[in-house]
Amino acid sequence: MNFLELTDKTIVVFGVANRRSVAHAIGRVLARAGADVVYVVRDETVRAGTARLLGDAPVLTCDVEQGRGIARLAAELEALRPGPIHGIVHSIAFANYSHGFGPFIETDRADFLQAVDISCYSLIALVRALKPRMASDGAVVTMSISTTRMAAENYGYMGPVKAALDSTVVFLAKSLSVDTRIRVNAVGAGLLKTSASAGIPGYIDSYLFAEQVVPRKEALRTEEVADVAAFLLSPRSTGINGQTVVVDAGMSINYFDRDIVRRATRPDPR
Repeated sequence: MNFLELTDKTIVVFGVANRRSVAHAIGRVLARAGADVVYVVRDETVRAGTARLLGDAPVLTCDVEQGRGIARLAAELEALRPGPIHGIVHSIAFANYSHGFGPFIETDRADFLQAVDISCYSLIALVRALKPRMASDGAVVTMSISTTRMAAENYGYMGPVKAALDSTVVFLAKSLSVDTRIRVNAVGAGLLKTSASAGIPGYIDSYLFAEQVVPRKEALRTEEVADVAAFLLSPRSTGINGQTVVVDAGMSINYFDRDIVRRATRPDPR
C-alpha cells in the first residue's frame, strides 16, 4: 500500500548542498515513496558537487537572492515538467559568520537582512513564482527550528530569522487560501548533525547536550525529520496547514531531567 500517495507526483526540493543536507534526506524519502523529485541547488558549483549524489534526478540552479534567477527557474521548471507541481521543499538558510561571531546586540545590519532575504523571504518569492504551476491542492514545507523562544547564544540572529520564517508560514498559508487549497507548513527540527550546523560556533557542545536531554538519550536523526516533511507534503496531512510541526524527539519536555539537574547542581568534585 502506498500510504503517502506520492507516486508520480512532482516535488521540487530546494537546498541540497551535500550528503548531510536535510534536503537530501527529504529527497530520498520522497523518491522511495515514488515521487518525481526535481532538485534545485544554489549554483553550478553545488550542482557539480552533488551530481553523483543525486544520480539521474534533474538538478536545476537558482540563486534566490536574484529575482531574475527565480523567474528563470520557473521557466526552466515549466519546460522540464509541464505538468503540475505537487509540492515544494524549502530547505534554504544562510548566516554570514565570515568575520567572526559576536554578541547578538552587535549583529551587523547587512548580515541580518541578507539572512532574512535568503532564509525567509525566499520562501515567499519562490512560492509566488511557482504558484501558477502548482496543483490546487499542493503542499509547501519549509525547514525551521524546534523553538524560536530560546536565546541560544551560538545561534545568534538566526533565531529571530527563523521566527520570521514561522510567521511567514502562517501568512503564506492564509494568503494562498484565497484561491487555492495549497497548504504551507514548517518542520521545527531539533539539533541535527548537518553540514550547515557545523558552521555554528560551539554547535557540537549544544548537540551533545541535546543528546542527553532527549528522553531516549539518542540524538534526533535527519531521517526522522525527513519522514515528517514527506508526510506534510502528502495527501495524508491535508488537515495540517499553517503550522510548525516540532520534531525534536521529546527534547523540549525534558530540560529538567533529574540526572542532568543533579550533574549541574552537584558536580563531581574530582
